[in-house]
Amino acid sequence: MTTATLKGPRRTLAKAGLIVGLTLGGLFAGLPVLWMLSTSFKANGEVFQNPPKLITESFSFDAYTEILGNGAQLRFFLNSYIVAIAVTVLTLLVAVLASYAFSRFTFPFSKTINAVIVSVQAVPPITLVIPYFGLVVALGLYNTYPGLILTHMVFTLPYAIIMMTAYFNTLPKELDESVKVDGGNSWTALWRILVPISVPGLIAVGVYTFMISWNEYLFALALTRTDDMRTVPIGIQLLMGQHSYEWNQMMAMSILGSIPVLVLFLIFQRRFIGGLTSGAVKA
Repeated sequence: MTTATLKGPRRTLAKAGLIVGLTLGGLFAGLPVLWMLSTSFKANGEVFQNPPKLITESFSFDAYTEILGNGAQLRFFLNSYIVAIAVTVLTLLVAVLASYAFSRFTFPFSKTINAVIVSVQAVPPITLVIPYFGLVVALGLYNTYPGLILTHMVFTLPYAIIMMTAYFNTLPKELDESVKVDGGNSWTALWRILVPISVPGLIAVGVYTFMISWNEYLFALALTRTDDMRTVPIGIQLLMGQHSYEWNQMMAMSILGSIPVLVLFLIFQRRFIGGLTSGAVKA
């Protein structure tokens, strides 16, 4: 049997293996989400019925009605939007300025500062809760939007700076020089030339930053006291009562909380992936 004869069956087996692997991976990732969606349409007493059913006779939107008709629950979403959007905008602004400096200029201790930024990524957030709590209280930022926003930026900025520095490194320095020849300065080169052509990288960093801030739980719990400052992850936890859990409402709120991130990813999917690969491959 020749080598050419063997290539056909091998390719078929490889394709079949790939299809099977992707199918199993899709089921592994999708079934929990499907079950969460199914649970959100059930009555709370039917969540653990045996045998389990994907769709029950009491199918209803009651859980969603309870969430969307409750002002306190809607406040959680408003808080998450305020914090996540503010964190995303401020992180992008600071990351662009810092990344441009690291990419285009040489200054004292630049390598040391860069190493510190990278090392922050390795620090487990839970180890910072107590000292950070004391710092936020001392600064008068406890149970406030600025306290949450600045805290989330501590964890989103290092990645944003690393990614944007790598992205700016892919852009030729001749672009900056051409602007200076025309009478411009570094500020003009950054905002008129580099930022407009770095949109894929900015989108990748922005979507990642929004996701991190939207889903953050630990510090949102530790740094807020009243329900009017809680975010969506904390709101879901508050549905766990002392004597009973509102499972259907928890799943409904989880679905509603997943929609903003899902919509962002679907809208910017191509540029998001392009931005990640550009920063990773060409840096």
